[in-house]
Amino acid sequence: MSKLDIRQYNKKDHAKTHRQLQPGPERNTPEIERDFQTLMRDGYVIINNLISKETCKQIKQEGLALLDQTGRNPFEGQQTQRVYNVLSKTRITDQLAVHPHILGLMDRLFQPNFLLSQSQIINILSGEIAQSLHYDDAFYRLPRPRQPLGAATVWAIDDFTEDNGATVIIPGSHHWGDDRFAQRSEAIPAVMPAGSVIFFLGTTWHGGGQNHSKSSRFAITHQYCEAYVRQQENYLLELSKDTVRSISPELQALVGYSIYPPFMGMVEGMHPLRTLEQSE
Repeated sequence: MSKLDIRQYNKKDHAKTHRQLQPGPERNTPEIERDFQTLMRDGYVIINNLISKETCKQIKQEGLALLDQTGRNPFEGQQTQRVYNVLSKTRITDQLAVHPHILGLMDRLFQPNFLLSQSQIINILSGEIAQSLHYDDAFYRLPRPRQPLGAATVWAIDDFTEDNGATVIIPGSHHWGDDRFAQRSEAIPAVMPAGSVIFFLGTTWHGGGQNHSKSSRFAITHQYCEAYVRQQENYLLELSKDTVRSISPELQALVGYSIYPPFMGMVEGMHPLRTLEQSE
């Protein structure tokens, strides 16, 4: 019997029926590579006009119907409406979570089988104050500077302007250590037209902007993480099996119906997709 090479064993896809999904060519383009270089240099990249105005209109129309209460604390925003558990409530934002340009960036940033960490609809109302500056993967309590373990998208469904609460970002802050804290004067607004997206690392300082316009500012966020760290959202409890059956294979893998080699995510020693063959 040949000796087991544990390093190769740990990297290998051992599934026989539900093999790891392979990225298509649409996730490997010169434009994606260019944007990845900007991302790693600055800690963020803005990609303009990635979806159409008509798509924005459809997303906003369906998303507005889900909005209700404003935030429970200053960080959520007491003049900001948020929808959690988005994937249980609508299919309209799925296309953003699995957009090939975004997943192409993720392919370069994280190991295969990275996960969706959370999704929200965020509507900043007129009169909202600026959100506290922060970085998203601070709950992974490892010393900085370090590699990011999370990454986020904020999709502009409305135009993002300096007046209506555009996300603010601090270029280069992903390189900072634990001894440095963000100052408001260092932040710049992510001004971009509807249909655009800002993608930033989990170690990049940012925050929601102040909305001193007369209109609200509607956005979608999908956040991602390495497969070996905990997701913010517990999709395995939130999503019914019928819901998981209805979504794309890419999204199924992202919410946790996938394996990080050699066996993280297993159910009864088997691939979690096998549970979809069973009744509730």
